[in-house]
Amino acid sequence: MKQEEIYVKSSLDDTLQPSLYFDCGKKNRPLIVGLHSWSFGRENQIEVLLPFAEEQEFNLLLPEFRGPNLTTNPERKKACGSIYAKTDIKEAIDYIKETRSIDEKNIFLIGGSGGGHMALMMAGFIPEYFRAIASFVPICDLKMWHEQSDEYREHIAACTDGSEEEMYDRSPVKYVDTIAKANVKVFHGKWDNSVPVIHSITLFNQMMQKHPTARFFLDIFDGGHQFIYILCKTWILSQYQGGDMSQVTG
Repeated sequence: MKQEEIYVKSSLDDTLQPSLYFDCGKKNRPLIVGLHSWSFGRENQIEVLLPFAEEQEFNLLLPEFRGPNLTTNPERKKACGSIYAKTDIKEAIDYIKETRSIDEKNIFLIGGSGGGHMALMMAGFIPEYFRAIASFVPICDLKMWHEQSDEYREHIAACTDGSEEEMYDRSPVKYVDTIAKANVKVFHGKWDNSVPVIHSITLFNQMMQKHPTARFFLDIFDGGHQFIYILCKTWILSQYQGGDMSQVTG
């Protein structure tokens, strides 16, 4: 796989935003978009997702989207599900679509923890871009997590100014109606002590109440705060190989 660093000028603040891109070397192949977790940057998902991309001869894009959601990040208020972070991901994908040979009908979005949160935020932003989305152990409600997490409370407040309105704006639970237009599977460990499973259960229940026929699936697995490779691979490949999504069961 050919690795390169790409820079895309943000339409919101004219800054150059970095991503890592791995080209499989073949034309018209699918694209995996991998989203880094809460406390890390774009290199975070190389070890997890590059072997998958290499095995399947898929291309891989790892956007930065303003870096980690930590007090130490000077860009933290533009990270953490903000319009800047969402737009960075969209514009990185747009750049790859315009400049590289990919199969635009098979773009897959994958993230875990903070990346799972962002995967759902992107489902609520540009659902039409993705053939399928895999979100592992996601934060679905920042206000709920702010109340639950001693470890991350300070960081959540630093990214959002501690405002309940801002926390809600950056939470997937606000965007149920748009997420319903995407093809999403959420995976959450029953014994997750970092982001309690109630996050994904609450989002799923809201989705089923408002959009019972949406392609939104929930897998509660026997584990904790984990990304389980085989579950991700099975879901993504089932959607890629299944042809017409309406004929594929979750």
